[in-house]
Amino acid sequence: MDKPISLSMKDYLIRTLAVKMMIPEKTIEAVINDQFNSANEAMKIHNSVEISGFGKFIFNYKKAQKKMEKMLSQKRLFESRLEDPSISEQKRSTEMVKLTNVINNINILKPKLYEHQTNLGGLEKQHSTTISSEGADQSNSQGQN
Repeated sequence: MDKPISLSMKDYLIRTLAVKMMIPEKTIEAVINDQFNSANEAMKIHNSVEISGFGKFIFNYKKAQKKMEKMLSQKRLFESRLEDPSISEQKRSTEMVKLTNVINNINILKPKLYEHQTNLGGLEKQHSTTISSEGADQSNSQGQN
C-alpha cells in the first residue's frame, strides 16, 4: 500500500498500523504521539536519539552554527531590502514574510546553541576542580612523609 499524497507520514503510519493490527486508530495515535514526544524530549536532553529500524539522530553543533550564521546573514539582507523605499508593496510583503520565517527559525535554533555553550562551561569547571583536588592530595601525602 503506497502512501497517498494527501496523508502525512504520521497519519499514514496510524492508519496502516490500525488496519494491520486491528486496533482502533485512536489507540495507535496515542502510542505514536507518546513515542514522538519521548523522542523529542530525549533529543532535548541528550542531543541524540536512536530509533530501532530508523537509526540514530544526533544534533550537530557545527552544522547548527553554520546554519545560524547563514540565517543571520539572510536576516540582515531582508532587513536591508525592506529599508529600500523604491520596492513595491508586493515585494515588501514577500520580504516581510521571508524575514519573519528567518527570525522564527533563529529563535528555534538559538536555545540549542546557547545550551551547548553552557554545558561546555560546566565541563571546564569540573576539570579545573579535579586538578586542584589532586594538588590537595599531593600536599597531604607530602605532609605525612
